[in-house]
Amino acid sequence: MERAEAQAGTGAMSLDLNALPQDCIATILSLTSPRDACRLSLVSTLFKSASDSDALWETFLPSQYHSVIPSSSLSFSSKKHLYLILSQNPLLIDGGRKSFSLERGSGKKCYMLSARDLFIVWSDTPTYWRWVSTPESRFEEVAELVCACWFEIRGKINISLLSSMTHYKAYLVFKATSRAYGFGFEPVEVSVGLVGTEGSKRTVYLDAEGGRGQRHRIVPRRAGLFSRPRFLGLRASVPPRASDDQYPTGRVDGWLEIELGEFFNEGSFDGDLEMSVLEVKAGHWKGGLVIQGIEIRPNIYVSDS
Repeated sequence: MERAEAQAGTGAMSLDLNALPQDCIATILSLTSPRDACRLSLVSTLFKSASDSDALWETFLPSQYHSVIPSSSLSFSSKKHLYLILSQNPLLIDGGRKSFSLERGSGKKCYMLSARDLFIVWSDTPTYWRWVSTPESRFEEVAELVCACWFEIRGKINISLLSSMTHYKAYLVFKATSRAYGFGFEPVEVSVGLVGTEGSKRTVYLDAEGGRGQRHRIVPRRAGLFSRPRFLGLRASVPPRASDDQYPTGRVDGWLEIELGEFFNEGSFDGDLEMSVLEVKAGHWKGGLVIQGIEIRPNIYVSDS
C-alpha cells in the first residue's frame, strides 16, 4: 500500500517535456544560451526541432539587427543559419570601416574598428605612415608605421552598439614586419574608458618576440627628440621582464593582439567608449608595425563541463 502511494506520488510529480508543444520548448530554450540550446537539441527529436526553429534563434540574434546588417549583404536559409554566419565570418559595416560579428557561445556583439576608423597621429604623412592592402586583413587597407617617434592611436565606439550587461575587453590587432624596431624595450601606455572619464590605464609592450629575442638592447644616438636614430651598437641592460599579459599573443587569424583594457556595459549609460595606445614620452624612433584595428569583444569564460 505504501509502495503504491509512493509510486502514485512520484508519478504526480513527473513531467514529460516531450508532451509540451514545440513553441513552448522553444520558449524554454530561449532562456538558456545558444551553446546550451545546441546541446539540448540532443535530448529528443522535439527538442531538435525546437532548437532549429526561427522563433528560438530570433531571440538569440541582437535586437534591431536589421539596422546593423544590410539586407542585401547576406544570404541565409534560417535564423540559425544567419546566427552561425555572423559568429563565424565578421561582416563589414559602416562602409567597410568596421566589422560586426557575434560571440558564438553567447550571441554577444563584437566589433572591430579598422585602421581607417581610428585616429592615428601623422597617418596622412607618408614619411611616417603608409596605407597598404594585405590579403590577411578583413579590411581593404591597413596602416603601416614607417618611422615615427610620436606613436598615438585612438578609437571610439558608442556604447549603445554594445551588448548590455556585458563585460568587454578591447585589443589592438597588429603585425610586426621583419623591419620592426623600437618597441622591444619601451612600453606603451594603453587605456579604455568612457570619454570624459579617467578610464583604466596600464603599460604593455608591442614587441612581437615578447622580450625573448634579445638580451641587450641597441640604444640609438640622437641629437634631439625628432632626429632620426643612428645605430652605433651601444648596449644597455634589459629591464626586468614584465608579466606575460603585457606582451602580444597570437590569434587564430595569424595576427597579434594586445589587451588595452576592459569595460562593463551596464546598458544604462550613453556616450562613447575610447581606447588609446600611446608612446609619446621617450622620443625614440620606432617602425615596422602594421595596424589592422582595435577589436572590442565580450570577455567570455567558457567551462568545459
